[in-house]
Amino acid sequence: MGTDTVRTEASDDAAGRRREQRGWYFYDWACSVYSTSVLTVFLGPYLTSVAEEAADAGGYVHPLGIPVRAGSFFAYSVSLSVIVAVLVMPLVGAAADRTGRKKPLLAAAAYVGAAATTGMFFLSGDRYLLGGVLLVVANAAQSVAMMLYNSYLPQIAPPEERDAVSSRGWAFGYAAGSLVLVVNLALYLAHDSFGVSESTAVRICLASAGLWWGGFALVPLLRLRDRPSAAREATAPGLRQLAATIRDMRRHPLTLAFLLAYLVYNDGIQTVITQASVYGSEELGLGQSTLIGAVLLVQLLAVAGALTMGRLARRYGAKRTILGSLVAWTLTLAAGYFLPAGAPVGFFVLAAAIGLVLGGSQALSRSLFSHLVPPGKEAEYFSAYELSDRGMSWLGPLLFGLTYQLTGSYRAAIISLVAFFVLGFLLLARVPLRRAIEAAGNPVPERI
Repeated sequence: MGTDTVRTEASDDAAGRRREQRGWYFYDWACSVYSTSVLTVFLGPYLTSVAEEAADAGGYVHPLGIPVRAGSFFAYSVSLSVIVAVLVMPLVGAAADRTGRKKPLLAAAAYVGAAATTGMFFLSGDRYLLGGVLLVVANAAQSVAMMLYNSYLPQIAPPEERDAVSSRGWAFGYAAGSLVLVVNLALYLAHDSFGVSESTAVRICLASAGLWWGGFALVPLLRLRDRPSAAREATAPGLRQLAATIRDMRRHPLTLAFLLAYLVYNDGIQTVITQASVYGSEELGLGQSTLIGAVLLVQLLAVAGALTMGRLARRYGAKRTILGSLVAWTLTLAAGYFLPAGAPVGFFVLAAAIGLVLGGSQALSRSLFSHLVPPGKEAEYFSAYELSDRGMSWLGPLLFGLTYQLTGSYRAAIISLVAFFVLGFLLLARVPLRRAIEAAGNPVPERI
């Protein structure tokens, strides 16, 4: 009788865990459409065109009286959004761990981001400043929400499941991005048939991403559950807690070593994601339909790539699999530098290469870091992870924008990003992961 009771309880726990995991996947399903349709495809070229419409005879706009080349405005806006997120994320993470109430904070961040994205429907004419403000709000809110979302991973999946669970989450996200992008592509290419202008079609695609984000965010908010904080009395609010978190992380130098490596190579990944469509349209002279098709190819292959790299990690270890993906990123960017203008086939080949490593490199990095988080400090440490994910990702867009502003060449800007992948590879290769996991107080998986 006692054995049966234990088995029943274990079965109920496993069923509850799977239900939470399925709900968790749906936040990737909800928010990845923003990353795909807005940040990667439509907003960069469209906001650049709006800024160019508002530019003076020399090609400059003047936000707050500062001369900015119109072609750099989008990159600078992305950088500013990340700086805002840097200021907010550690405080929200500390509050989440102190109170144990992640869901209300996740809901607030998700719906602020979704509302700002929906508001992009009103971005028209020469309203480049409106576009910049909405981008800053939406991107910062996305960063905060992703930090809270990621911090659920070590709570809903035991160590042996995390690579698979994290990879499925990314696969869900890329599947949603692909689905909505197909609809966007149909609207954009046939906008005359729908009786709308090309500009209006783009604005509908931007706004629909916000509605999708807000609608499907309800699923994880209903299924995920808050857990009581084990450190309620031991933590302090606000800036004091942020300082305490930083001091605590210094006690885990190997975790910080991984974060440094991730900071560097992920900066390159995020910059490629946000600037690839601008590079394709402005430097290679490719049309919007070609760019959308290429991004759709990335999304479709990223689903398979994330799941495949998850399986490779089970066989070879997450660290080796990530290192292999960084080599692929380096070779792909180098090939992109030499890609001739007006060559859509070559652009599609590079898009396919990116798709095969994009989801897996991000998913495995997330699951790998979850092993390095001391128990009870998930949101705090994932705020630091998100700072590495997005908080220092202003360096890549800033370098990209400055390089273009100084040289007038997007080729020079894109090749500069190779340094992030090479240095990231070298730093990650030096991290002793087994010792890092033991030092964090977590069980070491059989293969890491």
